[in-house]
Amino acid sequence: MLSFIARRVLAAVGTLFLSSVLVFLAVQALPGDVATQVLGRDATPDAVAALREQLKLDRPAWERYVDWTAGALHGDFGVSLVSGKAVGGEVGMYLGNSALIALITVLFAVTGSLLLGILAGLYRDRWPDHLISTVSLVGMSVPEFVVATVLVLCFSVALPVFPAVVLYGPEASVGQLLPAVWLPALALAIVMAAYIVRMARTSVIDVMASEYVTTARLKGLSTWRVVTRHALPGALLPTLHVIALNVAWLAGGVAVVENVFNYPGIGKLMLSSVQNRDLPVIQAIALISAIVYVACNLAADLGAMALNPRLRTRGRT
Repeated sequence: MLSFIARRVLAAVGTLFLSSVLVFLAVQALPGDVATQVLGRDATPDAVAALREQLKLDRPAWERYVDWTAGALHGDFGVSLVSGKAVGGEVGMYLGNSALIALITVLFAVTGSLLLGILAGLYRDRWPDHLISTVSLVGMSVPEFVVATVLVLCFSVALPVFPAVVLYGPEASVGQLLPAVWLPALALAIVMAAYIVRMARTSVIDVMASEYVTTARLKGLSTWRVVTRHALPGALLPTLHVIALNVAWLAGGVAVVENVFNYPGIGKLMLSSVQNRDLPVIQAIALISAIVYVACNLAADLGAMALNPRLRTRGRT
């Protein structure tokens, strides 16, 4: 078990290292000169040269990468070229706002999709299965910005229950953002849940047809006990990785939805940083997204180990 965990952790660290290299190289490969972009086309050559020296752009790329990673390990991502503030504090403020949406989205999407997937699997080829499968297929086919727009038309225009856009900045408190969180979270949850429902349904159907479930039924166990004690743990194994991928998808999917609702989250900051060529902020957001992706997959691997006795006892045989 310890060797399994060690291998997964080492793989996660290696993935993060490669991700940091790719993020740095991709940002550095962006066309144009950063100093000219910040100062404008009317800047003098001396001013551009001075800013390039200040930003250490005159140094070799490998030296800048070493400095950046060394600072990132201590939470220092540099200074924003636009606001002049520390990137870590600025990104953290926006990230906290996005975490509020992500938490609500994961709570509703994962819980609801597992229940619907299990229900569809238990009632295979009957009307609950057909209804849930059709709705999930529609959710998989429609982009998140379309879902967000439809929700605005329904619950902000036709029925003015929730605000259509957020009027507060990134410094807003949870109480100020809470009324405007539900529509973005619902839009993301609908798209996210569709994939989990399909996987959960398939897993439940496969597990319910297995021999150990048939044996449990022959022993006279109730359907509820068969599902909860025997079928559900086995069905969760393949679904965990789909859940992890969808949770990691939130790091990118939230960007589109946040801009639809003018929500002051990490996605809105990312798009504005790309437009303003704020390289330190772009690098920090990209690296944080990679960390979220790796952490979600690592959590899925550890969860699979907890649910699968064969992984826990592999080293003992």
